[in-house]
Amino acid sequence: MRTRWGAAVAAVVLSLSGLVAGSASAAAPPPAVWCEFTPTPDNPAARPVLPPPPLAPTIGTLDVTFRFNYGPVTVRLDRAGAAPCAVQNMTSLVLQRFYDSSRCWRLTDSARLGVLQCGDIYEVEKGGPGYRFPDEVDGTETYERGTVAMGNQGPGTNGSEFFIVHSFAHIPANYSVLGTVVRGMDVLDRMVAAGIIPTERGPRDGEPAAPVTIDRADLGG
Repeated sequence: MRTRWGAAVAAVVLSLSGLVAGSASAAAPPPAVWCEFTPTPDNPAARPVLPPPPLAPTIGTLDVTFRFNYGPVTVRLDRAGAAPCAVQNMTSLVLQRFYDSSRCWRLTDSARLGVLQCGDIYEVEKGGPGYRFPDEVDGTETYERGTVAMGNQGPGTNGSEFFIVHSFAHIPANYSVLGTVVRGMDVLDRMVAAGIIPTERGPRDGEPAAPVTIDRADLGG
């Protein structure tokens, strides 16, 4: 077990920190920001993962494909956008296989909110990575169809939870935007068409009627 995790950690560091370091012959490393990933011992990791490397690149984009049981959805993460630490975090969790074989516990389709919420291992808003990090918002964020953003349980509580907007989300600009779906919105549409189990939050806010799972998440399209 120790050997396997040593290799996994090395892969994360090489894949992420190497993006910042650049080649030895480069005149200067690409721009980057320092991120603060704070352990949450009162809310331990639902699966064994390490916090991401703290130096986050702020150049370019990176694709992640979530292979749902309904089909693949490819997300383009924007390192140069307003939330490079959130992008660093999702990249790290994908590399460490945190999202593999996990459920998406919440689907909404109301006049105010149309999102699929994923990233919680146990149930809605329970089962994170064992750390948190600050919001990256400036108050101008909007959440149109295809937007991918961090979910949270209040200011500065980002972890592994994220949501994908399948219609629109008329919500305050409190959620860090990571990027946009570039392939697979029809997959989200099929999830919505399959229905939602009503809850106390409303008739169109609950678990997907047919369970939605992330079978695997991978870097690339």
